[in-house]
Amino acid sequence: MQDIATQVVDILNGLIWGKILIWLLVGTGLYFTVRLGAIQLRQFGHIFSVLKGSRQSDDSGISSFQALCTSLAARVGTGNIAGVAVAITLGGPGAIFWMWLIAIIGMATGFVEATLAQLFKVRDDSGQFRGGPAYYMERGLNARWMGILFSIFLIIAFGFVFNSVQANTISNALTGAFALEWGTFNIGQSQIPVASAAIGAGLVVLTSLIIFGGLRSIARFSELAVPVMAAAYLLIAVLIIVLNIGQVPAVLALIFKSAFGLHEAAAGGIGAAIMNGFKRGLFSNEAGMGSAPNAAASATPYPPHPVSQGYVQMAGVFIDTMLICTASAAIILLAQVPTDSAAGITLVQDALSSQLGGWAKYFLTVVILFFAFTSIVANYFYAENCLVFLEHNHKAGLLVFRLVVLAMVMFGALASLPFVWNLADVSMGLMAITNLVAILLLSNLAFKLAKDYNAQRKAGLLPTFDAAQYPEVQEKLEAGVWDDRKPA
Repeated sequence: MQDIATQVVDILNGLIWGKILIWLLVGTGLYFTVRLGAIQLRQFGHIFSVLKGSRQSDDSGISSFQALCTSLAARVGTGNIAGVAVAITLGGPGAIFWMWLIAIIGMATGFVEATLAQLFKVRDDSGQFRGGPAYYMERGLNARWMGILFSIFLIIAFGFVFNSVQANTISNALTGAFALEWGTFNIGQSQIPVASAAIGAGLVVLTSLIIFGGLRSIARFSELAVPVMAAAYLLIAVLIIVLNIGQVPAVLALIFKSAFGLHEAAAGGIGAAIMNGFKRGLFSNEAGMGSAPNAAASATPYPPHPVSQGYVQMAGVFIDTMLICTASAAIILLAQVPTDSAAGITLVQDALSSQLGGWAKYFLTVVILFFAFTSIVANYFYAENCLVFLEHNHKAGLLVFRLVVLAMVMFGALASLPFVWNLADVSMGLMAITNLVAILLLSNLAFKLAKDYNAQRKAGLLPTFDAAQYPEVQEKLEAGVWDDRKPA
């Protein structure tokens, strides 16, 4: 029976990710790029202008910068390291070019979903802003059933299984790097390593301290941890680039030649380069998946307009792929480690060690720990946000949910169940398809908001949202969220 279930899940994964979702994501991103006039390129500099004022917040919402860091905490994970290595191994160096391209396209998708999440956000029972795909499906499309489906898919994938995956990654990284062999003990028929159990217990305690502190606690943790971990990894990549500065032009030429099948290092050829670059890029930056808008909706944006958060979230896609994934690619390609000698994390470890010595293996272990743990915290927030949508902030249900999440973290540190993880991929794929349908249906509203925002900028005004200018949706917006926003 389990073999049949495994086959069904594998078939669904192949259909969703190989035949439907990847092309739906690419097509949606291209459509938004054209309709918005390549906003991610034309107004790239304005992203940083908005970021300058992104630390402002109020009693109802976290700051835009905290929302960005929370979404980056979920985006930036082992996929930025292992995923890039896999892309290069299977698709050649040219996969990096296609990863860059999909990130640029995805910035437009991220802009639209974050803008819509801001527009249709609400206040929960504690007065905190909540929002995201489930909320704009219910309010914007009058389709609560669609929001319920999306929420269930996200809770399964992000709340439960992916947190187990991250805990498993942390456990394996620590026990492997530091050779932790403390014996085993028995639970029923299973032998449990003592080291893994200790790591799992530590993760449960640390996760509890953050998630029981609520949204602001999660935001503050992300604001502190994400910039530190990203900066440390980028600095190591910059050091390797400086040490190999003479090779940089040749590596760049290799990437572009391989991208179009003009070099033997293109692995499976141009088709393999494109598919692996697209897949790894989409998995990494999450643009269009419907995850990041849950964080975007919780912010109090400045300027006080939904579109300003759209600009901030475009920065998240850029940082994730154009900076951190590119850092991983630079480490691998400049070290000239044969890509068939190792796979995933091991390939990056070999590259770092060859350039900087054996200590680099331990540095990478620490980076992985940060990446994986911050993902646990951010994934929990996304799932909590959807649970609040389903239960309307029922406190007893929230407590039970937190305990189940902690149990899944402990389970992940102890066990490895590829079938469950593949099932989560199916759930995430269905979640993404549901979100993409919703943002396509609501996209004209996002285009109108962008036009209004930039018209105010051009007139020398501080862009400020006026709900009265949007009679088609004014009654769908929660009272007191936008109608009391005044220019500073």
